Amino acid sequence: MDRPSGRVLVTGAQGQIGTELVEALQQKHGHDNVIATDIRDDKGCQILDVMDKEGIEKLVLEQDITEIYHLAALLSATGEKNPELCWDINVVGLENVISAAKKNNARLFSPSSIAVFGPDCPKIAPQITPLNPTTVYGKTKVVGEQLAMSSGIDMRGIRYPGLISYKAPAGGGTTDYAVEIFHAALKNGHYDCFVREDTKLPMMYMDDAIRATLELMEIPLEKLSGARGGYNISGCSFSAEELVKSIQRHLPNFTCTFKPDIRQTYADSWPDEIEDDVAFKEWGWKAGFDLDKIVDEMIINLQN
Repeated sequence: MDRPSGRVLVTGAQGQIGTELVEALQQKHGHDNVIATDIRDDKGCQILDVMDKEGIEKLVLEQDITEIYHLAALLSATGEKNPELCWDINVVGLENVISAAKKNNARLFSPSSIAVFGPDCPKIAPQITPLNPTTVYGKTKVVGEQLAMSSGIDMRGIRYPGLISYKAPAGGGTTDYAVEIFHAALKNGHYDCFVREDTKLPMMYMDDAIRATLELMEIPLEKLSGARGGYNISGCSFSAEELVKSIQRHLPNFTCTFKPDIRQTYADSWPDEIEDDVAFKEWGWKAGFDLDKIVDEMIINLQN
């Protein structure tokens, strides 16, 4: 039996996803029923380090947390600079949260990523395919998906594409160029992009990502398959050059040069597009934003 909705815990609440997910959860459950935590004491967040196993368990039990959104992680570009720390935070930290969830019979959302895919994945990635990522970050997300299915709790995840948002800065990922480019376009009229112009990656507007997260958590567990550790969800795929051209609809004088760095290697190992037929079939997922609609939203909101 599902427990009645009680209090909700969010880790990594000040990150790119957490900033907007906390707002959505507060609207759904009530402000006082959502406990936002991060390693920084700011914006109404309590301090919580996911490496502090006892601290997590104490908070979950004392506050009677019945739903956890575990967003604390090191992302791809940051994680590759410090692989041991990336493994500790992304895997050991997750194990700590799973342990706390078990003790209070809480449901758990733990995001996966398109970084789980490796060079042997088809360019249009199906739900079921070999997962042989080249990055440590990707490897930690594969382990996370496996833990979802072996943890013995109601644990779910989504393989987020690159996420585009105007409310919070990007958090050290390879797809960050698709956020940085808007700020540079409006401020300087120029951007030096760290991937090639023909680099095509799956992307998603944050509104779609938040909606997908909430929709997935509302579905009864028995309706979900073994994909629940990391559902493919598709937003839209575009190249860096296509993004530039869409921005130029608003800012015709905007220019961009392409200077690939190490992040190009990570991008090259990922698929161009995502098949999300399983998510559609099992919980009705459908994206609402295409490239031009994303660009329109970003430009309008950043100008205000």
